[in-house]
Amino acid sequence: MKIHEYQGKAILRKFNVPTPQGGVATTPEQAVKVAQKLGGKVWVVKSQIHAGGRGKGQILDPTSRKLVLDGGVKVAKSLKEVEKFAGLMLKNLLVTIQTGEEGKIVRRVLIEEGVNIEKEFYAGMLLDRAQSKNVMMVSTEGGMEIEKVAHETPEKILKVTIDPTIGFQAFQARELAFGLGLSGVAFKSAVKFLAALAHAYEALDASMFEINPLVLTKEGDMLALDAKVTLDDNGLFRHPSFLPLRDTTEEDPLEVKASKHNLNYIKLDGNVGCMVNGAGLAMATMDIIKLAGGEPANFLDVGGGASAETTEQGFRIILGDENVKAILINIFGGIVRCDRIANGVVQAARNIKIKVPIVVRLAGTNAEEAAVILEKSGINFLVAHNFQEAAEKVTQAIAA
Repeated sequence: MKIHEYQGKAILRKFNVPTPQGGVATTPEQAVKVAQKLGGKVWVVKSQIHAGGRGKGQILDPTSRKLVLDGGVKVAKSLKEVEKFAGLMLKNLLVTIQTGEEGKIVRRVLIEEGVNIEKEFYAGMLLDRAQSKNVMMVSTEGGMEIEKVAHETPEKILKVTIDPTIGFQAFQARELAFGLGLSGVAFKSAVKFLAALAHAYEALDASMFEINPLVLTKEGDMLALDAKVTLDDNGLFRHPSFLPLRDTTEEDPLEVKASKHNLNYIKLDGNVGCMVNGAGLAMATMDIIKLAGGEPANFLDVGGGASAETTEQGFRIILGDENVKAILINIFGGIVRCDRIANGVVQAARNIKIKVPIVVRLAGTNAEEAAVILEKSGINFLVAHNFQEAAEKVTQAIAA
């Protein structure tokens, strides 16, 4: 679950991870009040959306798409500028390298105190699936896109692997701090910062932390100037207080609808809608569609206990994507019988009155009974008997 920067920083502060002081606002007037409360003469106005690259993004009018403001993060040197920047950001569209051309509406801004920056770094933490262990990374290239750094100058990214049996060790924090070229007060501040960050990651059941930039102030302190925090959905049952942090306005509407019906759905850019049971089978289905020359429009796992209701909801979600020109149903009957799936498919097709071609491949328990149900339904299903045939039929149906 992704959360906003201001939410992530609030959580990190509870684990003694230093961040600038700030407050969130939904109107220009609130932004001014936050700045007044913070005091000082310089503030930073930051658009809050679930995407990176905000500073280099563009604020556009959502109707005309004309440029309103260059950059979604601005330094304000007066209360008038705080009000001005907040007014230009709020309710407008922020387009960044991560949002794509569609962008995201800015519904809130974070107002933070100005910081005396001496140098910028990068720090991140995530699970290395190849090792099945968490990894902490740092780099001297703060403020840069870490993907670009990894591609062009990978030697500038330092990593330590964390043994889950003993956790993040003090010597690892010192190793990373030395690698950043720090000494004296800055070195001690970095060691303390990295240790707190690792503790927070483990305690929160996080799946990713990205602190970019991590800054060294002229006073010798290390601060998380920005913070991208992603929490592992599978661990949320241990943290019920985090559930209200979810902002569904930042998520794809179809994915939100799917989550309400306990369906695992991820929207993609293709035109072949996929309905499959099991994550592995779903990924294999998408691969074979690509090999046949098609483009999958989604990942949709209806699970092992698929019913007529979940099947119908799956259809509705798939067809909610206007790019879908055909649907491929690929079900292996193990926990759930194929005849039960076939009845659900027939019922859903009648209720929704689906107008796009539907290719069905059912294998496993009661597959023969399922074939009879589909044949006698009166609906023009395209039945396939294996993976390759299913992929070829669905791509041919779109081309026809």
